[in-house]
Amino acid sequence: MRKYNFETKEVIVTTTFSTPLGEMFAAASKKGIVILSSFTPFHIEAKIEVLKNTLNADVIPGNCEAFEILKIQLNEYLNKQRKTFEIPLQLVGSPFQIKVWKELLNIPYGKTISCDEIAKKLEDEKLSKAISNATLQNMLDILVPSFRVVLDEVKFSIDEKNNFLLKLEKE
Repeated sequence: MRKYNFETKEVIVTTTFSTPLGEMFAAASKKGIVILSSFTPFHIEAKIEVLKNTLNADVIPGNCEAFEILKIQLNEYLNKQRKTFEIPLQLVGSPFQIKVWKELLNIPYGKTISCDEIAKKLEDEKLSKAISNATLQNMLDILVPSFRVVLDEVKFSIDEKNNFLLKLEKE
């Protein structure tokens, strides 16, 4: 893949890479990682459209230093050598979604929390459903740990990847 100089134009660079969770798709701006997701073409195309429209940027395949750091840190995390990520992120969403995602970043490794608990932290217990929707819109899988959010009455996820990550952190 070609390298791209972020300083000459506003651009989102994309790549794919293999992990124990399967093929992953990543995108980065000059501010940080904007997408980390399982590679599912239909869903990726929708996320790319959100980025194009929200950031008014071109999206091109390529490589950048952030991807190399991401791969190293993700590999360390999946091998239980890392509990937090130290990579710049650019959260792309509504102000409410970004507020929720920032709260998700505070959930400790190996812990889970319910939407109701997050609503209490945000000081509005009526927000539980909106919080659930915001976690589903998270474009930064694993890095912004929406997999740590569970329903009050259910302590597991129906998503296989999320169950894998929860089990990894509990061991």
